[in-house]
Amino acid sequence: MTEPRRLVVFVVYDNIVLLDLVGPLQVFSHAPDPATGTPGYDCVVVSVEGGPTTTNTVLPIPSADAGTLAGQDIHTLIVVGGDGAVPGMRDARLVDLVGSLAKRATRVASVCSGALVLAATGLLDGRRAVTHWEDCAMLAAEFPDVAVEMDPIFIKDGPVWTSAGITAGIDMALAIVAEDLGRAAAFTVARSMVAQMVRSGGQSQFSPALGRQLRDQAGQFEALHAWIAQNLDQDISVDDLAARAGMSPRNFARVYAKTMGMTPAKAVAAMRIEQAQGLLETTQQGIKRIAAACGFRDENRMRRAFVAMLGVSPSEYRSNFNVS
Repeated sequence: MTEPRRLVVFVVYDNIVLLDLVGPLQVFSHAPDPATGTPGYDCVVVSVEGGPTTTNTVLPIPSADAGTLAGQDIHTLIVVGGDGAVPGMRDARLVDLVGSLAKRATRVASVCSGALVLAATGLLDGRRAVTHWEDCAMLAAEFPDVAVEMDPIFIKDGPVWTSAGITAGIDMALAIVAEDLGRAAAFTVARSMVAQMVRSGGQSQFSPALGRQLRDQAGQFEALHAWIAQNLDQDISVDDLAARAGMSPRNFARVYAKTMGMTPAKAVAAMRIEQAQGLLETTQQGIKRIAAACGFRDENRMRRAFVAMLGVSPSEYRSNFNVS
């Protein structure tokens, strides 16, 4: 007797990000079952009422009424992201739909800001989760029982998966295929899509200043950060920073760490990396010259800092993001 294929259900709503849907949808639609050579998944796109659903492009997408799934077991339920997720997380009908479908699902997941809708069901309470870096603060503020992490491309916490922004949904989908069908099947899909099976680095490589402005909402250290950015090629000590902030070194270090969530030294290192990222992206300057301009003094120190904070070397970062 032939085993039924795994049913993957995508939940959509108006104003989704099109790639949040079609990226993972393409992965699952393309994944072969190594045991049979046939497609490993059946995919369906549903919404509260069915019918055309708007996206952030000129293309609407068709969706089925979720009632058509009555009685069917769901292997993987995926909530798609987009600007519509903010009103969506407050839409009782949408939240109830996701919650009811999740009860019949073996695995539940979200792409990008879809985590906001998923969190509204309570399914992320007490779990680690990630979303697009621009929405991490909102997810944490709206749902304090969720352990929000800013950097991972995707997180698996038991049967619940969440992914970061947009193309991270493809990374997550490939990882799910690898778990279900094996790495060979996932690699076959990745190779066909010209995608990476394992992407180096986390979200912080896309937003070096991630969370800085959000943590310092009162602007207590805004002027200090501006001064640091203008003097990264110089030696900068905690005493220097404390003097500019008009505080004793001990009190400054305590207040800064409490406000910013990191020590002053780590903040300076992060800003050095931020400046180096910009130069690696937009210029052809040598890495040695960039290291000096950003205060690293030598290439080895800059490389160690990049690997520690971003998970990639300066040369790898340039290879991925240089546009000059």
